[in-house]
Amino acid sequence: MQTTGPSLTGVRLVLAVTGSIAAYKAVGLLRMLRREGATVNVVMTAGACRFVTPLTFEVLSGSDVATDLFEAHQEMPHLSLPEQAQAILIAPATANCLAKAALGLADDLLSTMLLTTQCPVIFAPAMDGDMWHHQTVVEHVATLRARGAVIVEPEEGPLASGRSGQGRLADEARILSALQVALHPRRDWSGRRLLVSAGPTQEAIDPVRFISNRSSGKMGYALAEAAQARGAEVLLVSGPTALTPPAGVEFCPVTTAEEMRKAVISRFSWSDTVIMAAAVADFRPTQPAAQKLKKRRSPVTSLELSPTDDILMELGERRTTQVLVGFAAETEDLLAHAREKLQAKGVDLLVANDVTAAGSGFGSDQNRVFILDRDGRTEELPLLPKREVADRILDRVLTLPTGQRSTKPAAGTGTHRKE
Repeated sequence: MQTTGPSLTGVRLVLAVTGSIAAYKAVGLLRMLRREGATVNVVMTAGACRFVTPLTFEVLSGSDVATDLFEAHQEMPHLSLPEQAQAILIAPATANCLAKAALGLADDLLSTMLLTTQCPVIFAPAMDGDMWHHQTVVEHVATLRARGAVIVEPEEGPLASGRSGQGRLADEARILSALQVALHPRRDWSGRRLLVSAGPTQEAIDPVRFISNRSSGKMGYALAEAAQARGAEVLLVSGPTALTPPAGVEFCPVTTAEEMRKAVISRFSWSDTVIMAAAVADFRPTQPAAQKLKKRRSPVTSLELSPTDDILMELGERRTTQVLVGFAAETEDLLAHAREKLQAKGVDLLVANDVTAAGSGFGSDQNRVFILDRDGRTEELPLLPKREVADRILDRVLTLPTGQRSTKPAAGTGTHRKE
């Protein structure tokens, strides 16, 4: 495996292996870490020992493997191991491991150790696809991320159950890259101010019903999280979602397209980069009912709609030195529609994705996108976790020229209706 990141020479790591069928892959991971120059201490849970013997890891690491919190020949391993380590890598991490870490349980060596560590912790989960997408696991992962843990999301493919889905342990290259970033944090967005919009908007039909779309907000939240981790000041303007705002990010919740417009415009001059990842409603009911519409009393046979203001186009006309990035979620003729939108909206980059493609789009933890620029270049990204897509978008933004952030009032006060 070719590596391009910082060397691990002289780095002390803890590799923790938990009771997943993917535990055998940790053997190859250990060998790779050793080849990169790291000193590795291995911790195994009781479940992991059912799949691979500790002797295997002892031979390859050159050190005793820690398996028991109460082993007499080790002096408080839950304290000594994390004190010596510069990072803890848990691969594979089971749903049980994620739950213990999120809830702060401490009933074995690994879970107790995680309550004492001060170094970066990287989780590489592996489990069946239905388990990975279970709401409980999703919430535990969000909790760990909010506390600063790094999650290397599992990959799509055949699983031990015989099914296919997202649950396979990430490959060694991705795990190594995440470890290198955790050990050598990127701060290439330091000094920059990013405004990100995310999620759907909701346009009221009556006090009970509304028009909306299937956006989960995951892409916008991933962008906010990635930029904050890389040193940016981040404002996240979000429509209604089930997500927890990333730690360290200023959060502005909104509901309607007009509320999002006002929030974004009011902070536009503060920003030097704006990424409009929100799926803003194109239409709203012209006259929302003041009371709940009753099916029996007054059946609704038609609904009059009016276009909402085009926030992205307005930003394109108002901007001074800001970098502006838009999104296009399409169902057909993806690149043709994306190029048209790129020119019409006056943005620097446009990120386009086909929301009907398998494994990506609304609600998915992964995305496959194209990044288009004003010079006619198109970059295609493979199917990746949205957090990794976010970093790739941020990398691309950094290649664009930007001037000094303007503090002058933005020009133009007209409305911009969507076509």
